[in-house]
Amino acid sequence: MPTYQYRCTDCGNELEVVQKMMDNALTKCPKCGKETLERVISAEGGFVLKGSGFYGTDYNSSGSKSSSPPAAPGGCSTGTCPFAK
Repeated sequence: MPTYQYRCTDCGNELEVVQKMMDNALTKCPKCGKETLERVISAEGGFVLKGSGFYGTDYNSSGSKSSSPPAAPGGCSTGTCPFAK
């Protein structure tokens, strides 16, 4: 379920609520009790990488794997490969 951010336009209270996508947006502020709560669009959430996945194993700068760039298409060397720049 997604997490939505809300802000009261009257008292400025901000909160995050986990809701189903089909649930109606909240309108009543839990702090001041007025019907001035609005959903805020944020750049947070949405896409979170957790655990030892693609980034942690392949592009981690700590050096658990070699830091050389991936091989060119077709396995050709960079000096003779038409795909190399």
